Amino acid sequence: MSTPTTATLLPSSGTLLDEHDVLLLDLDGVVYVGADAVPHAPAALRRAVEAGHRLGFITNNASRPPETVAAHLRDLTVPAADEDVVNSAQAAADHLALRFPAGSPILLVGTTGLRVALEQVGLRPTEDRHEAVAVVQGFSPDLGWRQLAEATHAVRSGLPWVATNLDATVPTPGGPAPGNGLLVDLVARAAGRAPDVVCGKPERALFDAAVQRLGAERAVVVGDRLDTDLQGARTAGLRGLLVLTGVTGVRELLAAQPHERPTYVGQDLRSLEDAHPEVVVELADGTATASCRRARVSAGPSGLDVRAEETGPDGLDVLRAATAAVWGVRDAGTPWGAEVVTAAVTVVEGALRTSA
Repeated sequence: MSTPTTATLLPSSGTLLDEHDVLLLDLDGVVYVGADAVPHAPAALRRAVEAGHRLGFITNNASRPPETVAAHLRDLTVPAADEDVVNSAQAAADHLALRFPAGSPILLVGTTGLRVALEQVGLRPTEDRHEAVAVVQGFSPDLGWRQLAEATHAVRSGLPWVATNLDATVPTPGGPAPGNGLLVDLVARAAGRAPDVVCGKPERALFDAAVQRLGAERAVVVGDRLDTDLQGARTAGLRGLLVLTGVTGVRELLAAQPHERPTYVGQDLRSLEDAHPEVVVELADGTATASCRRARVSAGPSGLDVRAEETGPDGLDVLRAATAAVWGVRDAGTPWGAEVVTAAVTVVEGALRTSA
């Protein structure tokens, strides 16, 4: 006998633009990668603005000030005002400004964006750990050994330590590269302790600030990372759209834990203009079977069985069904070994290539 269950991926009654008033967008891997726009992203965002939606850009990247980010977006023909950009450097600076009086020297381990954020709240960036009252660390592609060593000495001395974010990687045109989280981890391992505070995603501070700034009533978070964008959406009580233009691929999506799962999945930002289909899951005898329109996937201890008469208008119905089936069987406690996951990824990626 089968038992119906609720898929984590949810349907939309209309398009995502119909159902939401504000789009809270990650940048790297969603809108652009490096200097270049993600294909279709600028046009999709222009159409959203023309339809009356507001855009907020929330990023963990603390290397550039909001004005520079907004100018980059405008160069890519994305509608963006300076105040639409909210980053983790601002959140870190705000946190420190609440704790220390104006003019306090803060050891800066980062670059221009973090320096500007500190100065805007009245704090004084310094490179001298002997005068600093706290340490703040954000991503910089030019961060070197001497800066990391200075940070380590300051942290070991007991100074409060704030990290803008813990992203393990950043997207680049050549693929993922080391991010701030790995650099923070170097200091943590050398100093023997973790940061006292992390201000970026998946913490909800950035999302709350963006919702308040934009006056959002029905915001949707759009991101490419499960552990920051989508986990942050859940933390903030918002729905989240995962786009497959950045870090997260099929393997990562199938392995997603409940606290980081998206509400919707799309190829790219054009999926904001789609009505997302219902996915129905049934559990029976240790196997989960999920149906998404005319795609049907069963997942169990022996692997995946995929039957797809059609892959859907955007080619993702097999992925949606497989995702829901794998999540369902794993959540039910059915053994799901690494070799089965690998086989599942192969099957789903093959179906996606066939539908492309």
